[in-house]
Amino acid sequence: MDLLIRIALLLLDVAWFFAIAHIIMSWLINFNVLNLGQPIVASLWDGLNRILEPAYSRIRQILPSTGALDLAPLVFLLAIIILRMILQEAAISAAMR
Repeated sequence: MDLLIRIALLLLDVAWFFAIAHIIMSWLINFNVLNLGQPIVASLWDGLNRILEPAYSRIRQILPSTGALDLAPLVFLLAIIILRMILQEAAISAAMR
């Protein structure tokens, strides 16, 4: 059980990293620091979008429309934090048995 919890926590950490990288890249693209005309930037952006858009689109279906402000990444990060807390508590309670 401990191994499964650690694997789940590792996957949540990877998802956290991807989400933070996506958020930072979106800011840098919007402020014209990064250019999507560069092949490396475009491929990284496309890869992050392919990874995160399935989760973001489900979150956007639930959230009310806020216009240009996209709250899906924030809700995604909050969900990761909550899941990590639940898994850590499960690991602690499993270790105490």
